[in-house]
Amino acid sequence: MKRYVWRLMAVMTVYAGALVGGQFAMQAGLLGPQAAVAIALVCGLCIALTFVIMGRLMIETEDEFMRLLFVRQTLIASGFALSLAAIHGFLSDFEIIAQIDAYWWPVLFFAGQFIGQVANRMKYGTWGTMK
Repeated sequence: MKRYVWRLMAVMTVYAGALVGGQFAMQAGLLGPQAAVAIALVCGLCIALTFVIMGRLMIETEDEFMRLLFVRQTLIASGFALSLAAIHGFLSDFEIIAQIDAYWWPVLFFAGQFIGQVANRMKYGTWGTMK
């Protein structure tokens, strides 16, 4: 679990630095097109690495019950985020609601992780945290 936390902290530090620094640079007019692409890619790759880190946690977890909880939680989160993305896609396709930026879908996935934890707590009586 310590490796997971360190990996996640490292990636989120790079993400926050790139996002905040990029936003400030863009607002100040200091960001050229190539730099904007580079910062956008760094931010996107950091989110992608977050999913890799979560997968590594599942692989490296030796306790089968904890692994079950992580996998179940992730499946619930995936179903939640992808279902909302599909519903939103059809509603915006029929011009019922406005489109939103795609970077919000991982945010909904992470909210779904919490929903998965609550579901685990209700079914198995534990949040699935490791010490």
